[in-house]
Amino acid sequence: MPGREQEFSVCDIMGVRVAVTDMPRTLDLLRRNLEAWRGGYICVANVHTTVTASRDEGYRAVQNGSVLVLPDGGPLSRYSRSHGFPDAQRVTGPDLMRAVLTMSADTGWTHYFYGSTPETLAKLRDVLARRYPGARVVGMQSPPFRPLTPQEDAAAVDAINAAAPDFVWVGLGAPKQERWMADHAGRVQALMLGVGAAFDYEAGNIRRAPQWMQRHNLEWLYRLLQDPKRLFGRYLSTNLRFMVWAARQK
Repeated sequence: MPGREQEFSVCDIMGVRVAVTDMPRTLDLLRRNLEAWRGGYICVANVHTTVTASRDEGYRAVQNGSVLVLPDGGPLSRYSRSHGFPDAQRVTGPDLMRAVLTMSADTGWTHYFYGSTPETLAKLRDVLARRYPGARVVGMQSPPFRPLTPQEDAAAVDAINAAAPDFVWVGLGAPKQERWMADHAGRVQALMLGVGAAFDYEAGNIRRAPQWMQRHNLEWLYRLLQDPKRLFGRYLSTNLRFMVWAARQK
């Protein structure tokens, strides 16, 4: 995106241009650039998505085509700090969503949620109304778990744009949500943010790791213990590959 190097520094991690930032700086970027970034998207990167991007040129282009790649995974911000960016900090998708929703009472920002199941969205709507009474939710969609027809996709985009949100929070899981955002760049007239499991965290479907585990970059272990069948193979493959790659960079 033109001018992005003037807005913030980036650290190249396995070919992905990860922003050097922290939560206050990220919120300031959103405040100053929301209008310019409408129609664009933000990726929230972790070790899994970064390793996937290193192996898949198309997915790497999707990541680097975003207006911002945030370091959700602690190892990414730690790598940046060890390679000349001492101020790099982790900015997770769930934390960012909560911070933006909290700010919305003052900014007037409006929100749309795309993804997950109807049951989760119903729970999420109730939770948001209680926790963030000043944040205005203008719509929610739970797309079917299959490819949409062109007509269905056009209707989904029309519904989002008719609601005129400032932010579209996308909870389809990686890498599906990043590909969806890239495919809809310029069509959805809002800033899209792929936040993975944030819908489930906020709705109470999944418990977040204790703060001490988050501080020590052990949130992945907490999630693994909650869902070992789905996550064990992923973590074994991508985490090990990242560790070997990072060791070689030294």
